[in-house]
Parts: sequence; C-alpha cells; structure tokens
Amino acid sequence: MLLEGSSRGRIRLSRYNLGSGRSSRIYPLHAVHLAGRFLRLLSVYTVYQYLLLSGSSVVIFTFLCISTAAIVFLIIHRPWRGRSLTTYQLVPSIINGAFLAISYVLWGLGLRACGPLRTIMAEYVGAVLGAISTLILSRGGGKWKKVAGLVAMLASYLFFSQGWAIADRKIDGKFTEKESVGFQPMSSALLGGVLAGLCRVIARRVSLKTQMKRRLHVVTVVAASCFLFPVAVFEATQKPAEAKVQTHNIPIWTFILNTLFGIILLYYVDVIAEERLHISVASPKHLLVTSGCISILELIYGMDFSFLGFLICASLLGLGIFEATPLERGQRESTQLPLQADNFDALPNSLMMSPISDARQKGNDRVCNIINCVRTQ
Repeated sequence: MLLEGSSRGRIRLSRYNLGSGRSSRIYPLHAVHLAGRFLRLLSVYTVYQYLLLSGSSVVIFTFLCISTAAIVFLIIHRPWRGRSLTTYQLVPSIINGAFLAISYVLWGLGLRACGPLRTIMAEYVGAVLGAISTLILSRGGGKWKKVAGLVAMLASYLFFSQGWAIADRKIDGKFTEKESVGFQPMSSALLGGVLAGLCRVIARRVSLKTQMKRRLHVVTVVAASCFLFPVAVFEATQKPAEAKVQTHNIPIWTFILNTLFGIILLYYVDVIAEERLHISVASPKHLLVTSGCISILELIYGMDFSFLGFLICASLLGLGIFEATPLERGQRESTQLPLQADNFDALPNSLMMSPISDARQKGNDRVCNIINCVRTQ
C-alpha cells in the first residue's frame, strides 16, 4: 500500500511537471507569434495608406524594401559560410526568388486595389489549391468532407469579393466604399497569394534542416531583389519628374515597418509558428490569430468594416480549411503525447527509438518499474 501511494504520487508529480514545463515554454512562443503577427498586419495598413494617398510605384517601393531586407539577411545569416550549397538547392531557390518577387508586386497591386482586409485574407488562397490537390490525389475516404470544405472556401472568397466585410457607409451622400468589389480587384491579391504559397512549398521541398532553410531563404530574397532591380530601374526612368520626386519621398516610418515587420520579422515568426508551435501558415489557428488582429486594426484605423460579414466569411474559410486539408488534425494527433500511465506502451516506435541520455533512460526505467509494481498489486 505504501508503494502504491508513493508511486501514484510520483506519477501525478511527473504529470504536473511535464504539463507546467511544456506550458512555460509554449506560452511565450504564442505571445511572440501573436505580437509578430499584429506588427506585420500593422505594416500592411500603413503601406496601404501610403500607396493610396501617394500613388507611387508599387514596383519601386517593393524593390527598396526587399533589397534592404536582403542586406539584413546577408549580415545575419552569412550564407557563404558553412557547408557549401549544392546546385540542387541553389537553382530552385533562385527560381523561388522570381516567384517571390512577382508575388510581392501582385500583393502591392492588390493592396492598392481592394484594401488591406481582402488582401490579407487572399494570402490563404493557397489552401484552396492544396484542397484541390488533396481531393484529386488522395485515395482515402472522407472525400465528401473535403468537397464540402472546398465549397466553403470558395464561398468565403466569393463573399469577400462581393464586399460582405465592408459596411455601407455614406460619405458626402455617396457610397464610395463598395466601388472596388468583385473578383477583378482581388485578382492580383489572389494570384499573389497563390505564388506565395508556391514559394513556401518549394522552400520546404528543397531542404528540411532549419539552418539550411535560413541560408536558402537568404538566397531566395537576394534573387528576388535582383529580379526586381531592372524592372524598378525601367519604371523609374519612364516616370515623369514629379512622380520621381514623389517616389523618392517615401515615409521612413512606412519603409521601416514594411521592411522590418512585413519581411524580416515575418519570416522568423512563421518559422517559430511552424517548427515550435506546429501552426502552419494556411491553418485555422493561424487564420484565427489573423482575424483577431484584423478586427482590432480595422477599428483603430476607422475603416469601413462590417464585423458580422467578416465573421461569416472568416468562419467559412476556417471551416473549409479544417475540413478540406487534414494537416491541422494530423499535426494535433502527432504532437499530443499520452501522459497516462496506462498509455505508456502506446508510444510510437520512432519516439522510443530516439537517442536520449543515460540519465533520462534510467529515469524512464524507474517509472516503468513503479508502474509494473502498481499493476501487479
């Protein structure tokens, strides 16, 4: 009886220590993810105001921001150091840079045409292509759920394009906020979201190691700035003198926000979310954080915002992503480890075969002995 009581106390204490230790490590990462996401969306609203009021070139502004971010990434990571990169890694990364440059330009054009809310939500359009590919290539069951999820995502973007998240607010007796509704203003943002999703897929396929991913990301950003350089120079030479002066007078605050929070910090926040929190970019959890930040920023900036319509569209999009792409549920099942004593034998073999220290192995052996003693009594 004494052994049984002490063993139960040890098991409860081990459960408590595991939970508290995991929570103490995860909560700060969630705070970093939330703060980084909010700052990135804040930069989107700042860039929207600049592009809408100034009418300057999207290509030149994008080139200045990407080239500055490329210099910062080169200073931080120094991709020329360490193990040399192979041609198999460099060529896809350079091609990925071209896709990244085009996606940034289309993103800026879509931001000017349809506003920040629909441009941000268009970044999740890659989940639609993922759902279509999963529906076509998968052989398992549950296809009706995937079809229903795909229909929900398409309906969500249809409602976004028709201005469901925009309120009817009169300005000088005229309705001016719904002039840019329809798929045509959103086409640039949607295409930019597709290319951004393609960039993420290529980056994951090229390398699985974190350090190698960072070096290849630097190569991708540098390649994107190189691809944009001749286009920016050509557009600068074709502009009249007044437009050139207006382009050179870019607000420092807007430039710093977009470069620091919209490109540099965004990469590190996405890495933390995917690798430590198991939250992919096109997932319902990521969409939930984005929706909350959008609601706050829409109220702060006094935008023409319909909360009820936005809630309906975002709920349809999140439900469609959850049903059509099983990534979120698969990650949740794979990351949850059983902590009960009766389920210790159900751990996966890959986890049991992982290299651990001798002290940890001895501790596991002691716990197993205690559990066996409790079962026999």
